[in-house]
Amino acid sequence: MNESKQSRLILKLCLTAMMTALVFLSNYLRITMPIAVGGVTAFTLANILCALSGILLGPGWGFAAAGLGSFLYDLTNPNYADEAPITFFTKGLYGLVAGLVLYYVFVRLLKKSRDGYVPQSVSAICAAVGYMIVYTVKVFFYNGMVKQGFTTAVQCWAIVIEKLPSTLVNGVLAAVFAPILGVALCKALKAAHLDRLLA
Repeated sequence: MNESKQSRLILKLCLTAMMTALVFLSNYLRITMPIAVGGVTAFTLANILCALSGILLGPGWGFAAAGLGSFLYDLTNPNYADEAPITFFTKGLYGLVAGLVLYYVFVRLLKKSRDGYVPQSVSAICAAVGYMIVYTVKVFFYNGMVKQGFTTAVQCWAIVIEKLPSTLVNGVLAAVFAPILGVALCKALKAAHLDRLLA
């Protein structure tokens, strides 16, 4: 590996580590509320940073930052510690989908700029929808059948419905604010001649 590639890899690792830390910290920006069935639900800003990880880092590194930051947070919270391995994949999916849509659909296929609001917004929306689908499946099966021991679909759907408002709000927040931050950060990195760090 030549020096240029090695230094680029080191910078990419540093940016990924920084995004992992920001995802971890953003999980503390939450309002947790008890629900009638299945424990607690939370309104959080973490999904914004998960989508932003994919926008800035691309699918692979974005998956790592979003998944690892969320995984580490879950380990520190008794409400979610048992779900940490599942969270690694579900929140990692946020970064993965955002990165795939932005870099493979818009940048490579459609030849659009990665720092445009529309490509980043569509990427964040796709990531939010993908996460909400996977999260719903996880709540139905893991929270309903495994944790609560429910045996009927009606009982499992009750948990899904209880968590639905926070799931939708978190998704909308990510779809709105991740591209706003993404466009601003892409322009700042470009102005600092650090846009090579982006995927």
